[in-house]
Amino acid sequence: MPLTHVLITSYLRFIHLYSYSHCFFCFGKLFLSDLESGGAMKIESKKSKSWPKLAVKNWLSTKNSSEKFTSDYSVTGSATETRKSCSDQDSYILVPDNFSEGWLKHSTNGVKRSVHGEIKPSTITNPLNLRMFVGTWNVGGKSPNENLDLKNWLISTSPADIYVIGFQEIVPLNAGNVLGSENSGPAAKWLALIHQALNTSNNEIPNQKKRFSLVASKQMVGIFLCVWVRADYRNHVGNLKVSRVGTGIMGYLGNKGSISISMRLYQTTFCFVCTHLASGEKCGDELRRNLDIAEIIKRTKFSHSLGILEHDNIIWLGDLNYRLAAGYDEIHELLKNNNLKALLEKDQLRMEQNAGRIFEGWNEGSIYFAPTYKYLMNSDQYVAQTCKSKEKRRTPAWCDRILWKGEGLNQKMYVRGESKFSDHRPVYSLFTAQVDMTNKNLTRSASTTISRSCPLKPFTNSAALPSTCCAAAKVQAEEQIMLLATRTQSCIDSVSRFL
Repeated sequence: MPLTHVLITSYLRFIHLYSYSHCFFCFGKLFLSDLESGGAMKIESKKSKSWPKLAVKNWLSTKNSSEKFTSDYSVTGSATETRKSCSDQDSYILVPDNFSEGWLKHSTNGVKRSVHGEIKPSTITNPLNLRMFVGTWNVGGKSPNENLDLKNWLISTSPADIYVIGFQEIVPLNAGNVLGSENSGPAAKWLALIHQALNTSNNEIPNQKKRFSLVASKQMVGIFLCVWVRADYRNHVGNLKVSRVGTGIMGYLGNKGSISISMRLYQTTFCFVCTHLASGEKCGDELRRNLDIAEIIKRTKFSHSLGILEHDNIIWLGDLNYRLAAGYDEIHELLKNNNLKALLEKDQLRMEQNAGRIFEGWNEGSIYFAPTYKYLMNSDQYVAQTCKSKEKRRTPAWCDRILWKGEGLNQKMYVRGESKFSDHRPVYSLFTAQVDMTNKNLTRSASTTISRSCPLKPFTNSAALPSTCCAAAKVQAEEQIMLLATRTQSCIDSVSRFL
């Protein structure tokens, strides 16, 4: 084994051991502190002795399974083959030796490099306009029963060609669910209900004309994201990738964070990001949410080593948890008078965006619906209207949002649903998405080609690999080292802050 590979291997092992020892040295104290500030988690004393062990196990299993996802069909596009778990590990971007971030982010001479290594014209020459439904719903830790009808939410608009549906808190955010093995039971129930709603007509007869297939779904603790397409388009979906980023306890566990799905439809790339950001309505809590957004954008990497911003079209949805920067009495009076315009002027998300601290260059539709949080269960009343305790009152806010970025997207509708199943109201949006159907057979340069014939394996003998693969392996190893070094420093900072 070459000396370089030996040194890299030793360094990675050192970083792993150093990171874990510092991160979990004071785990109990950090855990309690994060619960107090992050909210909505219960502690069971009988499990307290196994917290560090469970956390390590959960962290490692999350890293090992982060690229797998559930799908109705093979990522190769075969209509006859079904795969329940896909990872599609065999594609990598080979980058030039003088690689820089600008090479990825900026177009030159009217040409843009796609996330899959092809050189694409900046204008679409053979467009197809599709309708895309995007919905987000924090279901408050409740598992659905089989009688829950989602048609009023999913089919309330004219039928779409693509459905992007994100959930938050599909399981209770208690210590067992955050630190233990993943509870996939509720996710399976939601998928069954969505499948039934999309593939059954109003008279309960299966809809044969427009059947929908599950492109991909992924869960991280309570966050769940799934993408569906009409069956006649599924063979044109490719390069499916997923990425999970935990920003919760200690900045890495999955009680808060994101799930992202990357895909190509014809020649146009999409990235869907479902998030649940830091909670809290104290002064300064919005800065923690800003940090979560920055971390998600920075740490979301698909197996082709590119991130969120290197896509043609991006949808960001979820419980972003931004609140209203005003006192309860003022908000109550504005709500009573239905003065949504004045309320929106106090919306933290828009204030932070206008100040240039988050989502610069992103779009959000006009809001003409009432705040979506926090309601009494099975009621149209906000908790704040009936609760006398200031600690549990929870001032109403537009926590649930949908933002987008991309020239091919055009929003047609941005509304909320009225289901009383949760303490949040669901929010959904309808877009038209322009995709490029052009069959591109452009020549790829050696520095931008995807290599499927020589999948990279860490620390493989370089003598057995072509020079281009060795260059890519070097870049991949350097990225791993940088990521682990960043994680180590973050853990050290967290421990020192709480000691």
